[in-house]
Amino acid sequence: MTPAYNGSGVDGNAYIDVTDIAHQAPGWLNDAIAAWSVYGLTLFAVLMVAAWWRARRTGSPSAVTALAVPLITLGGFGVDLLLKLVVREDRPCQSLHVAVLESCPAPGDWSFPSNHAAIAAAAAVALLYVSRPLGAVAVGAAVLMAASRVWVGVHYPHDVLAGLAVGALVAALCARAVRRRQGTLAERLRHGRLRPLLTAP
Repeated sequence: MTPAYNGSGVDGNAYIDVTDIAHQAPGWLNDAIAAWSVYGLTLFAVLMVAAWWRARRTGSPSAVTALAVPLITLGGFGVDLLLKLVVREDRPCQSLHVAVLESCPAPGDWSFPSNHAAIAAAAAVALLYVSRPLGAVAVGAAVLMAASRVWVGVHYPHDVLAGLAVGALVAALCARAVRRRQGTLAERLRHGRLRPLLTAP
């Protein structure tokens, strides 16, 4: 079996600096960041529903792109997961043996790239193709999600940066392709069972 990759040589010192700051931070702040790290992805689901509802209410063809956002996000996650299996980087809390705010994942739960960062970035970029205001909120939330994963100690900085890049790239390519054809797709779907998802009654 191929040995796991130790990514501490890339930015292990930066990771230790962040975790040291986290240990000195107020308990309420760490609790809030830890909760966001675990449950924050639900915000992106809420933003997806809001973007779809807004596009549907206006009868905009962008409702097609809004319906595709969850699938695009899943695509970003899938590509990220494949990269994890190829790189096989150990978690920093395993390699550096430091105390962290969140339970250190078990060996074999690879670190690079960050799934949370990839999912957040894919959702954010895809939402930008549906609603600029909601997409902007999602972009800010994606950055906070990525930062929180380093803060709680489960990822190196390069893990989350790569996750953001992977998710954003996959989403941009897919969302652009869907938006180019959203008018044609909307016309087709309006004559099928998905019509209620495209226009309000």
